[in-house]
Amino acid sequence: MIPLPSTLRIWLAAGVTDMRLGMPGLALKVQEGLGRDPFAGDVYAFRGRRGDLVKLIWHDGIGLSLYAKGAILNFVRCADKLLEEEPPHEH
Repeated sequence: MIPLPSTLRIWLAAGVTDMRLGMPGLALKVQEGLGRDPFAGDVYAFRGRRGDLVKLIWHDGIGLSLYAKGAILNFVRCADKLLEEEPPHEH
């Protein structure tokens, strides 16, 4: 488990973010879009257009970390849809 300081602030980026961005691109978004320092120890959260992926960047005092979490709900919905489809007919 990652220990989090009690003074930790979490910032949620409004709107959608290009999820192809990595640490440098997201850090630049924090600097330019929010006018904040991405190396100050706060957590910054970004979501993709489809809403199925969230990326967090956080500088823990040692280095900048990127955390990504994809929603499994879309996969479950797709799997359910595949199960409902009829199997291909044999000739």
